[in-house]
Amino acid sequence: MGEMSGAQAVVEMLRAHGVEIVFGLCGDTSLPLYDALRASPLRHILTRDERHAAYMADGYARVTGRVGVCEGPSGGGATYILPGLAEANESSIPVLAINTDISVSSRGRYTLTELDQRTLMRPVTKWNAVIDRAADIPRVFRQAFDAMTTGRPGAAHIALPYDVQSAPVEADDVWADPSLGVYPSRRSAPDPEMVALAAKLLRNSRNPLFICGGGVVISHAEAELTELAEKLAAPVATTISGKGAIDERCAHAVGVVGSNGGTPETRAIVDAADVIVFVGCRAGSVTTEHWRHPPPGEARIIHIDVDPAVPGRNYKVDVPLIADAKLALAALLDAVNAREGDLSPVDARKRAKFERFEALARSDESPIRPERVVAELARQLDPAATLVADPGTPCPYFSAYYVLRGTG
Repeated sequence: MGEMSGAQAVVEMLRAHGVEIVFGLCGDTSLPLYDALRASPLRHILTRDERHAAYMADGYARVTGRVGVCEGPSGGGATYILPGLAEANESSIPVLAINTDISVSSRGRYTLTELDQRTLMRPVTKWNAVIDRAADIPRVFRQAFDAMTTGRPGAAHIALPYDVQSAPVEADDVWADPSLGVYPSRRSAPDPEMVALAAKLLRNSRNPLFICGGGVVISHAEAELTELAEKLAAPVATTISGKGAIDERCAHAVGVVGSNGGTPETRAIVDAADVIVFVGCRAGSVTTEHWRHPPPGEARIIHIDVDPAVPGRNYKVDVPLIADAKLALAALLDAVNAREGDLSPVDARKRAKFERFEALARSDESPIRPERVVAELARQLDPAATLVADPGTPCPYFSAYYVLRGTG
């Protein structure tokens, strides 16, 4: 079937995985790749620097449900692209970064922009590789997409040397599974015995509570979560990343809990639970206020997570469910019976929380109060609007008081 250059193989492997857009900017080591991009149907979006390329790829992945792809040159281009990969990886967002590199034949000769990209990127990615031979390009890209979209999604990095981009690749080797271009791919179901144990705990509970992280949104499990909460008459709290797991106008919705968006009222709801179901949530320091809420040992714990390393890391777990959130919640939905519950304490605490907020939001003080900013934006923005809040001061205000009208 013939041959193509390494750079052309890179482009074709991206296309075979369903990639349509690449964010980045050129450098000397990227010239062969840019020739291949220019001749392809891929849309390239030029960015101001590599940091923007990575963050744009992250945003694209979150909005579309597809792998975000960014690229940049060697040396400083790799160091600039790194922060965006760290953010994407910690948030379980599949972003592929391709940094071109000096030629394999130039390594160890004090070549300008030489940098050990493999060692640099290992701590901030789920998977990374340096390609030493053009023949390895198809296999390495297949591995990258598999790693990014299966299990807990995450970021990947590939270093692509200058001479590898021009070396030949067999066209027959250039193929891919396009289902790995979206996430989550290849979902895993829970152990039926563990589902039965979890259902038994929930049947015997008085005040069950769901605490949901970003795994619910990533898994598109919002419908299953809402239906299960309604069936159990159970409230649903979220982390910051889990905001969007449930429509926050819903009677079951508690809002964000923890030290960066929680309030005394939401904390009281957490502490009152006798069974807590963590769903796609790592129960980290922010969500649990440094592992104080819920108080250790006072509630039975069911922990749903696709990553087997997460359940039991921070709390003693009664039932671990190692599975995709959507499949695990659907299994629980089939295993439990409907029960009656009293959500009036949740409603009373939510009303108390927003009464305090609204009193401050009506203030005409100058400088303007953050509560007023939140309230005004809530009135003006469409329910489907995407709102981005800086992780510093804006985050706790918008997490706590900006009510999402919908899911996702």
